[in-house]
Amino acid sequence: MNIRHPDGAATPHQLSELTAASAEIVTTATLVVKTSGPGFTEITEDAARFVTAAGGRDGALLLFLRHTSASLVIQENADPDVQADLATALERLVPIGQRWRHDSEGPDDMPSHVKAMLTGISLHVPVAGGALLLGHWQGIYLAEHRTPRRRREVVLQFIGSRR
Repeated sequence: MNIRHPDGAATPHQLSELTAASAEIVTTATLVVKTSGPGFTEITEDAARFVTAAGGRDGALLLFLRHTSASLVIQENADPDVQADLATALERLVPIGQRWRHDSEGPDDMPSHVKAMLTGISLHVPVAGGALLLGHWQGIYLAEHRTPRRRREVVLQFIGSRR
């Protein structure tokens, strides 16, 4: 499908054919993830299993992290060096040891809140034919920003049509 601008010129971008699905179901579950300190834990397979268990076909998977010192990201899942470099980058942006007003939970607490603010606590992933429409090298990760082990909860919700 080519889209025309008001002046009649064709856009250099191409939009695929449109598909539609009715929201027949809204299914929700909570995924508990136990982390072992700062770093990235991939939850892509957990998310895909949830969509399958929900009987989802076409729609959207929403992910929401119920915490303020960790985050959710979509990143490359082919090379583990990417996650190591991302953790290093976040540490360089918001190093532990800075002076903060909020320090009652330890020196890593406020830097963890800032990292979560920068990276976000919610995602949405399109679903078609029961499959997550992630790119070839994309994975869904819980990014832990606190030093001690944590128990994190990710709310998963599928909205869409059923298989």
